[in-house]
Amino acid sequence: MSPDESPTEGSGPSHMAAPGEASTPMHPDVARARSFAIQAHQGQLYGDGQPYWVHLDAVARLVEPYGSRAQMLAYLHDTIEDTHISNGDIANDFGIYIATCTGMLTDEPGLNRQERKLRSHAKLSRIKGIFELALIVKAADRLANVRACIDQGNRRLFTMYQEEHPAFRTAAFRVGLCPDIWKELDALLSYQVHI
Repeated sequence: MSPDESPTEGSGPSHMAAPGEASTPMHPDVARARSFAIQAHQGQLYGDGQPYWVHLDAVARLVEPYGSRAQMLAYLHDTIEDTHISNGDIANDFGIYIATCTGMLTDEPGLNRQERKLRSHAKLSRIKGIFELALIVKAADRLANVRACIDQGNRRLFTMYQEEHPAFRTAAFRVGLCPDIWKELDALLSYQVHI
């Protein structure tokens, strides 16, 4: 099965229009992952005080061209790291492949951000084959974060992402994998954006 196929691929679109939820039809597995992640991140804020689902939706929009599994990962990418959800919970609800990729997207433990990123980048650098879908989501997550820094005028975080970019790119970039995401990310981080 390819990374963007799903066991229920042909089961038809879903429509979720409740407050804080996407208003366009989406694959049922994506809608389920979105609902799961919104519940898991309930009460958490992103950036300048927005509900956390705003970030998750931004990442999911960026990976939409890569299929339903990429969108599922976009919604679940921070659940293990930032909530009470375990890798086993993800495996039980979404299968081993999605759980494995979600685990790959989860930062490794460390005493500080620098140590966590060093360990996490080492993990990213070893990803290959069908699990490279996780790298697409990781790049999209970083792009969504950088866009948010610019939109919200957060110079401190933007500068941090600029400083981390060479190591992040070395670990996560693969030739031919999500070139549009990398093109924008590289461009935004190479300029002195006035925030």
